[in-house]
Amino acid sequence: MTATVTTAPALRRARPITPLVAVGDIAAIARRNLLRVARTPQLLVFSTIQPVMFVLLFRYVFGGAIHTPGSTYVDYLMAGIFVQTTLFGGAQTAVGLAEDLRGGIVDRFRSLPMARSAVLAGRTFADLARNVFVLALMVIVATGVGFRFHNGAVPSFVAMIVVLAFGYAFSWVFAYIGMVVKEPETAQVAGFIPLFPLVFASSAFVPVASMPGWLQGFARVQPVSVTVNAVRALTQGGPIYHWLWQMIVWTGLILVVFVPLAVARYRRI
Repeated sequence: MTATVTTAPALRRARPITPLVAVGDIAAIARRNLLRVARTPQLLVFSTIQPVMFVLLFRYVFGGAIHTPGSTYVDYLMAGIFVQTTLFGGAQTAVGLAEDLRGGIVDRFRSLPMARSAVLAGRTFADLARNVFVLALMVIVATGVGFRFHNGAVPSFVAMIVVLAFGYAFSWVFAYIGMVVKEPETAQVAGFIPLFPLVFASSAFVPVASMPGWLQGFARVQPVSVTVNAVRALTQGGPIYHWLWQMIVWTGLILVVFVPLAVARYRRI
Protein backbone atom coordinates (compact mmCIF):
# COMPACT_ATOMS: atom_id res chain seq x y z
CA MET A 1 0.00 0.00 0.00
CA THR A 2 1.44 3.35 -1.00
CA ALA A 3 1.01 6.39 1.27
CA THR A 4 -0.15 9.60 -0.37
CA VAL A 5 1.60 12.80 0.66
CA THR A 6 -0.44 15.98 0.22
CA THR A 7 1.79 18.88 -0.68
CA ALA A 8 1.16 22.56 -0.02
CA PRO A 9 0.41 23.32 -3.69
CA ALA A 10 -2.12 20.46 -3.73
CA LEU A 11 -3.77 21.89 -0.63
CA ARG A 12 -4.01 25.27 -2.31
CA ARG A 13 -5.64 23.75 -5.38
CA ALA A 14 -8.16 22.03 -3.11
CA ARG A 15 -9.17 25.39 -1.70
CA PRO A 16 -9.45 28.05 -4.42
CA ILE A 17 -8.28 31.44 -3.20
CA THR A 18 -11.12 33.78 -4.04
CA PRO A 19 -11.20 37.44 -2.91
CA LEU A 20 -13.63 36.51 -0.13
CA VAL A 21 -11.32 33.71 1.05
CA ALA A 22 -8.36 36.09 0.98
CA VAL A 23 -10.25 38.60 3.15
CA GLY A 24 -11.04 35.83 5.63
CA ASP A 25 -7.40 34.73 5.73
CA ILE A 26 -6.21 38.30 6.27
CA ALA A 27 -8.75 38.72 9.11
CA ALA A 28 -7.57 35.46 10.71
CA ILE A 29 -3.92 36.52 10.66
CA ALA A 30 -4.80 40.00 11.95
CA ARG A 31 -6.80 38.42 14.78
CA ARG A 32 -3.89 36.13 15.60
CA ASN A 33 -1.52 39.10 15.89
CA LEU A 34 -3.98 41.12 17.99
CA LEU A 35 -4.49 38.18 20.34
CA ARG A 36 -0.73 37.97 20.68
CA VAL A 37 -0.66 41.61 21.80
CA ALA A 38 -3.57 41.02 24.20
CA ARG A 39 -1.72 38.08 25.76
CA THR A 40 1.43 40.18 26.12
CA PRO A 41 0.00 43.28 27.81
CA GLN A 42 3.44 44.54 28.84
CA LEU A 43 4.21 45.08 25.14
CA LEU A 44 1.22 47.38 24.79
CA VAL A 45 2.00 49.14 28.08
CA PHE A 46 5.59 49.92 27.15
CA SER A 47 4.61 50.96 23.62
CA THR A 48 2.35 53.61 25.18
CA ILE A 49 4.75 54.75 27.90
CA GLN A 50 7.31 55.98 25.37
CA PRO A 51 5.03 58.49 23.57
CA VAL A 52 3.66 59.70 26.92
CA MET A 53 7.23 60.39 28.04
CA PHE A 54 7.87 62.32 24.82
CA VAL A 55 4.79 64.44 25.48
CA LEU A 56 5.85 65.25 29.04
CA LEU A 57 9.47 65.86 28.03
CA PHE A 58 8.73 68.31 25.22
CA ARG A 59 5.76 69.91 26.96
CA TYR A 60 7.39 70.66 30.31
CA VAL A 61 11.17 70.46 29.74
CA PHE A 62 11.86 71.76 26.23
CA GLY A 63 8.61 73.61 25.57
CA GLY A 64 9.62 76.80 27.36
CA ALA A 65 12.67 77.21 25.14
CA ILE A 66 10.91 76.59 21.82
CA HIS A 67 8.93 79.41 20.25
CA THR A 68 6.30 78.65 17.64
CA PRO A 69 4.45 81.18 15.49
CA GLY A 70 0.70 81.58 15.91
CA SER A 71 -0.04 78.90 18.53
CA THR A 72 0.92 77.58 21.92
CA TYR A 73 3.70 75.05 21.89
CA VAL A 74 1.50 72.19 23.09
CA ASP A 75 -0.91 72.72 20.18
CA TYR A 76 2.06 72.83 17.82
CA LEU A 77 3.72 69.80 19.40
CA MET A 78 0.93 67.27 19.43
CA ALA A 79 0.62 66.92 15.65
CA GLY A 80 4.23 65.75 15.64
CA ILE A 81 3.68 63.43 18.60
CA PHE A 82 0.66 61.82 16.93
CA VAL A 83 2.66 61.04 13.79
CA GLN A 84 5.76 59.97 15.71
CA THR A 85 3.72 57.61 17.89
CA THR A 86 2.27 55.69 14.94
CA LEU A 87 5.66 55.50 13.22
CA PHE A 88 7.52 54.27 16.30
CA GLY A 89 4.72 51.80 17.01
CA GLY A 90 4.89 50.58 13.43
CA ALA A 91 8.47 49.46 14.03
CA GLN A 92 6.91 46.52 15.89
CA THR A 93 5.93 45.19 12.45
CA ALA A 94 9.59 44.56 11.66
CA VAL A 95 10.22 42.90 15.01
CA GLY A 96 7.06 40.77 14.85
CA LEU A 97 7.77 39.47 11.36
CA ALA A 98 11.39 38.73 12.24
CA GLU A 99 10.23 36.76 15.29
CA ASP A 100 7.77 34.77 13.16
CA LEU A 101 10.49 34.03 10.63
CA ARG A 102 12.92 32.84 13.27
CA GLY A 103 10.26 30.76 15.01
CA GLY A 104 9.18 29.03 11.81
CA ILE A 105 5.60 30.33 11.96
CA VAL A 106 5.86 31.90 8.51
CA ASP A 107 6.94 28.55 7.06
CA ARG A 108 3.85 26.95 8.58
CA PHE A 109 1.64 29.66 7.11
CA ARG A 110 3.19 29.13 3.68
CA SER A 111 2.33 25.42 3.85
CA LEU A 112 -1.35 26.11 4.54
CA PRO A 113 -4.02 26.57 1.85
CA MET A 114 -4.32 30.30 2.48
CA ALA A 115 -3.88 33.48 0.50
CA ARG A 116 -0.24 34.49 0.14
CA SER A 117 -1.21 38.08 0.92
CA ALA A 118 -2.65 37.15 4.32
CA VAL A 119 0.58 37.10 6.34
CA LEU A 120 1.75 40.58 5.38
CA ALA A 121 -1.67 42.24 5.09
CA GLY A 122 -2.86 40.64 8.34
CA ARG A 123 0.25 41.85 10.13
CA THR A 124 -0.08 45.43 8.89
CA PHE A 125 -3.83 45.60 9.63
CA ALA A 126 -3.22 44.31 13.15
CA ASP A 127 -0.66 47.06 13.67
CA LEU A 128 -3.16 49.57 12.29
CA ALA A 129 -5.70 48.42 14.88
CA ARG A 130 -3.11 48.79 17.62
CA ASN A 131 -2.29 52.28 16.39
CA VAL A 132 -5.97 53.23 16.68
CA PHE A 133 -5.87 52.35 20.38
CA VAL A 134 -2.55 54.09 21.02
CA LEU A 135 -3.62 57.21 19.11
CA ALA A 136 -6.86 57.43 21.11
CA LEU A 137 -4.81 57.21 24.29
CA MET A 138 -2.48 59.96 23.06
CA VAL A 139 -5.45 62.25 22.38
CA ILE A 140 -6.52 61.77 26.01
CA VAL A 141 -3.00 62.47 27.27
CA ALA A 142 -2.69 65.50 24.98
CA THR A 143 -5.96 66.92 26.29
CA GLY A 144 -4.66 66.46 29.83
CA VAL A 145 -1.56 68.59 29.13
CA GLY A 146 -3.51 71.41 27.49
CA PHE A 147 -3.85 70.44 23.82
CA ARG A 148 -7.09 71.47 22.10
CA PHE A 149 -8.63 70.91 18.66
CA HIS A 150 -9.30 74.40 17.30
CA ASN A 151 -10.61 73.64 13.81
CA GLY A 152 -13.83 71.70 14.34
CA ALA A 153 -14.79 68.05 14.71
CA VAL A 154 -14.70 66.95 11.07
CA PRO A 155 -11.21 68.31 10.22
CA SER A 156 -9.91 66.88 13.51
CA PHE A 157 -11.34 63.46 12.67
CA VAL A 158 -9.74 63.66 9.21
CA ALA A 159 -6.45 64.51 10.94
CA MET A 160 -6.59 61.23 12.88
CA ILE A 161 -7.31 59.34 9.64
CA VAL A 162 -4.29 61.04 8.06
CA VAL A 163 -2.08 59.93 10.95
CA LEU A 164 -3.31 56.33 10.76
CA ALA A 165 -3.00 56.15 6.97
CA PHE A 166 0.56 57.43 7.06
CA GLY A 167 1.45 54.99 9.84
CA TYR A 168 -0.10 52.14 7.87
CA ALA A 169 1.99 53.00 4.80
CA PHE A 170 5.14 52.89 6.91
CA SER A 171 4.11 49.48 8.30
CA TRP A 172 4.96 48.09 4.87
CA VAL A 173 8.41 49.69 5.10
CA PHE A 174 8.94 47.92 8.42
CA ALA A 175 7.53 44.66 7.04
CA TYR A 176 10.16 44.76 4.32
CA ILE A 177 12.91 45.54 6.85
CA GLY A 178 11.81 42.68 9.10
CA MET A 179 12.00 40.18 6.27
CA VAL A 180 15.39 41.45 5.11
CA VAL A 181 17.15 41.29 8.49
CA LYS A 182 15.20 38.23 9.86
CA GLU A 183 16.52 38.68 13.41
CA PRO A 184 14.26 40.40 15.99
CA GLU A 185 17.13 42.18 17.76
CA THR A 186 18.51 43.50 14.47
CA ALA A 187 15.02 44.39 13.23
CA GLN A 188 14.41 46.54 16.29
CA VAL A 189 17.52 48.60 15.56
CA ALA A 190 17.08 48.62 11.78
CA GLY A 191 13.47 49.76 12.08
CA PHE A 192 14.51 52.95 13.86
CA ILE A 193 17.30 53.89 11.45
CA PRO A 194 15.01 55.54 8.85
CA LEU A 195 12.78 57.00 11.58
CA PHE A 196 15.24 59.17 13.46
CA PRO A 197 16.33 61.46 10.58
CA LEU A 198 12.76 61.66 9.27
CA VAL A 199 11.15 62.44 12.63
CA PHE A 200 13.74 64.71 14.20
CA ALA A 201 14.77 66.55 11.00
CA SER A 202 11.17 67.59 10.46
CA SER A 203 8.62 70.12 11.63
CA ALA A 204 7.37 67.69 14.29
CA PHE A 205 8.98 69.40 17.28
CA VAL A 206 10.46 72.68 16.06
CA PRO A 207 9.73 75.08 13.18
CA VAL A 208 11.76 74.30 10.07
CA ALA A 209 12.85 77.95 9.93
CA SER A 210 14.91 77.41 13.11
CA MET A 211 17.09 74.77 11.40
CA PRO A 212 20.33 75.42 9.49
CA GLY A 213 19.75 76.56 5.93
CA TRP A 214 21.25 73.42 4.38
CA LEU A 215 18.76 71.26 6.32
CA GLN A 216 15.63 73.33 5.72
CA GLY A 217 15.16 72.21 2.11
CA PHE A 218 15.04 68.56 3.13
CA ALA A 219 12.93 69.18 6.23
CA ARG A 220 10.22 71.07 4.31
CA VAL A 221 9.51 68.42 1.69
CA GLN A 222 10.17 65.10 3.44
CA PRO A 223 7.10 62.94 4.22
CA VAL A 224 7.02 63.32 8.01
CA SER A 225 7.07 67.14 7.82
CA VAL A 226 4.38 67.16 5.16
CA THR A 227 2.16 64.82 7.20
CA VAL A 228 2.72 66.70 10.45
CA ASN A 229 1.90 69.99 8.74
CA ALA A 230 -1.30 68.48 7.30
CA VAL A 231 -2.35 67.25 10.75
CA ARG A 232 -1.48 70.60 12.29
CA ALA A 233 -3.53 72.47 9.68
CA LEU A 234 -6.49 70.13 10.20
CA THR A 235 -6.45 70.44 13.99
CA GLN A 236 -5.38 74.06 14.42
CA GLY A 237 -6.27 75.77 11.13
CA GLY A 238 -4.12 76.66 8.17
CA PRO A 239 -3.57 75.74 4.50
CA ILE A 240 -5.10 72.25 4.69
CA TYR A 241 -5.16 71.34 0.99
CA HIS A 242 -1.61 72.57 0.40
CA TRP A 243 -0.30 69.97 2.84
CA LEU A 244 -2.97 67.30 2.45
CA TRP A 245 -2.38 66.59 -1.24
CA GLN A 246 1.38 66.31 -0.60
CA MET A 247 0.72 63.87 2.26
CA ILE A 248 -1.52 61.77 -0.02
CA VAL A 249 1.19 61.68 -2.70
CA TRP A 250 3.86 60.63 -0.19
CA THR A 251 1.62 57.95 1.35
CA GLY A 252 0.76 56.60 -2.09
CA LEU A 253 4.42 56.53 -3.16
CA ILE A 254 5.45 54.65 -0.02
CA LEU A 255 2.74 52.04 -0.61
CA VAL A 256 3.51 51.75 -4.34
CA VAL A 257 7.20 51.14 -3.60
CA PHE A 258 7.17 49.02 -0.46
CA VAL A 259 4.09 46.80 -0.89
CA PRO A 260 5.58 45.14 -4.02
CA LEU A 261 9.02 45.03 -2.37
CA ALA A 262 7.62 43.33 0.74
CA VAL A 263 5.53 40.88 -1.28
CA ALA A 264 8.49 39.99 -3.51
CA ARG A 265 10.70 39.47 -0.48
CA TYR A 266 8.07 37.29 1.18
CA ARG A 267 7.96 35.05 -1.89
CA ARG A 268 11.72 34.55 -1.76
CA ILE A 269 12.11 33.64 1.91
